Amino acid sequence: MKYKVVFFDLDGTLTDPREGIVNSIQYAADYYGIKTEKQDLLKYIGPPLKDTFKELLGERYTDKLGEEAVSKYRERYANGGIFENKIYPNVKETLALLKEKGFVLCTASSKPQVYVKQILEYFDIDKYFDYVGGATLDGKISRKEDVINRVISDNGFSPDEILMVGDRKYDLTGAEKMKIDAVGVLYGFGSYKELSAEKSVALIDNIKQLTDILK
Repeated sequence: MKYKVVFFDLDGTLTDPREGIVNSIQYAADYYGIKTEKQDLLKYIGPPLKDTFKELLGERYTDKLGEEAVSKYRERYANGGIFENKIYPNVKETLALLKEKGFVLCTASSKPQVYVKQILEYFDIDKYFDYVGGATLDGKISRKEDVINRVISDNGFSPDEILMVGDRKYDLTGAEKMKIDAVGVLYGFGSYKELSAEKSVALIDNIKQLTDILK
């Protein structure tokens, strides 16, 4: 068995957070007088929040304003948005099976670690994870490759024993930068076109298919 460790993205991979994230982005955008359509905001599920507001604020953007916008987002997200969320089908069963088979399971999310922990606990899947990796609230660690690097260094993993699983190109490119293999999931927020353009060992339609890859 080549892989011993599996890193999971959270949003769009384990859970569907669209309602909470989109509502919170829109809340912050409204504060700055930016008119948005919810459907147009789905593309912002995945990348760091600061990048999202850099695009939305356009020429008005400054680092200070970006940080303020992220705080505004979290004002809404932390007070309800975090739980406007659903777990995807077959996630619990797949995590339980992988754990039973002896795999080490970790998250590697661009969402702040404190929120990742709350969500895993909310859906009662925290018991399957050996390590919860996420971004820092101050934004110093937010890009996928930085999160992955932190999880590897904190645990002393070898890159060749890890498989990253995620739904956006950031998961696949972040894995490639850290020299680990990746699987893209097509039921999240990244299209087939987006994911197929990046390096992966497989693209899957259902998380259950992971068990075939990890035989």
